[in-house]
Amino acid sequence: MKNRRRVCSVALLSLALAGCGMLPGSGADSATVTVWLMKDSVSDDFLQRFVSEYEKENPSVTLDVKIQEWTGIGEKVLTALDGDNPPDVIEVGNTQVAQYAQSRNLRDLTLESVRDLGGEDWLPGLAQPGSISGAQFGIPWYAANRVVIYNKDLFAQAGIEEPPKTRARWLADTADLNTGGNQGIYLAGQDWYTLAGFIWDEGGELAVESGGQFQGTVDSPAALKGMAFYKDLQALGKGPKDSDEATPPQPEVFAKGDVAQIIATPSAARIIEEKNPALKGVLGFFPIPGKTAGKPGAVFTGGSDLIVPQNAGHRSAAVDVVKALAGEKWQSELARAMSYVPNKTTLAGVIEGDESTAAMAVGAARGRATPNSPQWANVESDNPIKPYMTAVLQGRNPKEAAKTASEAITAALLD
Repeated sequence: MKNRRRVCSVALLSLALAGCGMLPGSGADSATVTVWLMKDSVSDDFLQRFVSEYEKENPSVTLDVKIQEWTGIGEKVLTALDGDNPPDVIEVGNTQVAQYAQSRNLRDLTLESVRDLGGEDWLPGLAQPGSISGAQFGIPWYAANRVVIYNKDLFAQAGIEEPPKTRARWLADTADLNTGGNQGIYLAGQDWYTLAGFIWDEGGELAVESGGQFQGTVDSPAALKGMAFYKDLQALGKGPKDSDEATPPQPEVFAKGDVAQIIATPSAARIIEEKNPALKGVLGFFPIPGKTAGKPGAVFTGGSDLIVPQNAGHRSAAVDVVKALAGEKWQSELARAMSYVPNKTTLAGVIEGDESTAAMAVGAARGRATPNSPQWANVESDNPIKPYMTAVLQGRNPKEAAKTASEAITAALLD
């Protein structure tokens, strides 16, 4: 380990690391590469090992890792990109790349993604939002997506021997789980990320680009079919029709022990077990079922990409750091350390034996992201999809409610 390393730990919930001062490097070819990573993305142990091994293998490079808060990060990154001294590498949310690329201050990493990183095998939910007009600005780093978390005891009591693999079986099993005062599923009325997966399964989209402008399309026939399935599934539980999965927090509802299923990322299991330790060893996980047994349901892929600013002081060294973080060795290490889905489908084997992450990986192969518009954040800030869902669940005409939502999405996406 080099005696000029300048990474220090900070006491955060995730015990992440932050930069803490600098000693100048010696020699004309030395470089201090500044890396911004987001809070909770990596563990202290993972980052210590990565920094130590990378600097040992690259003795002319010192890594300065600074941990950033998600709150307010968009404006902070845009300001940095416009400046003369931005970080060399930045972790960003996968759906944020289009906004940053619009600034024209990102390095085009298309050549590296094809030549050195095997981009043809990347998870689509990470790779697609990182690609703008055919150029790859965001390099996929890690992914997480929703699965079905279920109570194995309640399944056994209902005589269900294995998780369903089709939508039709899922509905039938969920109905059978509504016995003895139990809920077959707890599904909030405004869980629009889950709805998006059902819409994609039907061949629909939330919005499409036409003539350089995005148009809301939740009123298409395919999208309406996705909403109809959501309504059928939601009716098999007692979830509220007018709030999302955070109100009340669905892991806390599940922890009471009378709910058979929720749709969530596997990290919810930790909260469930903390609230009700009696459920330890009782939780199971399976991919969201698709329309046919051989094809899991489409899911929204959350996660992060890595970008390199055009004005970075050490662009070549920055690209090398990205290659390491996104390469097979450290992807495998990160997946094991954090229970993430690796950025390549061919790396899914590194998480075998972890039921929850393995279920995520199956779904991630059909992962998607939100429409690749720089203005998509405008949609989510006052999301018209949520009241649309509530209107349908409360009995309003689906087509009329969907048209209203599509028009609001279009207005939000205007350049």
